Amino acid sequence: QVTLVESGGGLAQPGGSLRLSCAASERTFSRYAMGWFRQAPGKEREFVAAIARNNINKNYSDSVKGRFTISRDNARNTVALQMNGLKPDDTAVYYCAAHWSLHSNLHYSLVETYEYWGQGTQVTVSS
Repeated sequence: QVTLVESGGGLAQPGGSLRLSCAASERTFSRYAMGWFRQAPGKEREFVAAIARNNINKNYSDSVKGRFTISRDNARNTVALQMNGLKPDDTAVYYCAAHWSLHSNLHYSLVETYEYWGQGTQVTVSS
């Protein structure tokens, strides 16, 4: 039902910044909590950040807390991930995901509970 398309990935140096964007082709986008996940070679897909429908309640993994910021624009059906202070360990394919939510203040961090996923965008942090 929900189509998600990520953009903004690329190559960055350690300490640099990238801004990822996810566009949803869905009229009811505002009814979904959103999340960002990533998967590095040889690792499981892991939680990065999540945001509730209200654009207020958020959650971050410990590894990115203080460096990444998630935000959304329900009017434009988009969610973004601002990544600052990038580290080589941030190298991964980053995925946008949608999780239907009745409540405006809830967010979710478990991979297996998200139903809709984008194809991913590669982020490489290297000197």
